Amino acid sequence: MTDAGLENAAARALELVRDGTRIGLGTGHAAGVFLARLADRVRAGLRVVGVPTSEATAALARSLRIPLGALDDEEEKLALTVDGADEVTPNLDLVKGFGGALVRERIVAAASRRQVILVGHDKLVDRLATRGRIPIEVVPFACELVLRRVRALGLDPIVRLADGRRFVSDNGNLTIDCGVAAPLADAHAARVLEADLRAIPGVVDTGLFLGTAERVLVGYPDGHVDVLQARR
Repeated sequence: MTDAGLENAAARALELVRDGTRIGLGTGHAAGVFLARLADRVRAGLRVVGVPTSEATAALARSLRIPLGALDDEEEKLALTVDGADEVTPNLDLVKGFGGALVRERIVAAASRRQVILVGHDKLVDRLATRGRIPIEVVPFACELVLRRVRALGLDPIVRLADGRRFVSDNGNLTIDCGVAAPLADAHAARVLEADLRAIPGVVDTGLFLGTAERVLVGYPDGHVDVLQARR
């Protein structure tokens, strides 16, 4: 798709940002589109402090002169987090982590009053793992143990590489992409798999973000934006 849909989705997300608030800044292409829009508003006088979910996002925000802070700067929750996702189901369950920042994305989302997701229409799926993999972040010392345990769950784990070397997250951990033979049957199956993966010693977090999104803004090539909201 062209970026027209994401640009308009980012504009819709920006309408949710109030002056004088602290917001979480996601990682990835969609989040980058939002940051560019946010920077325009900051130059026009909007006062915000962003908490980035990755070093890459922090670097981009600094280059755009968006003020940054940390989670320990204030006790109060962030007003919202704007992020992307790799898969979105009709009930707004997500797969995240293809960009390698899932742990910090989880932490910042948990520290926020609401999580707003920006995606192109191509990220909409009927069932999670439609793209064939679920990322997990793993302590390096536990890598071989985790690989064995993941295989025992019937998945096909592969340690993620970058430039021919093992990809290392901002937290100093490895990412394992858990290959899935078929999409997960339903929301219950996703929750069972999340619990099974989290129970493996050495797994820091998974890319299954279940029930975290308050709304998803879906951009289409013609510029149209759908707003999907969670049922609470």
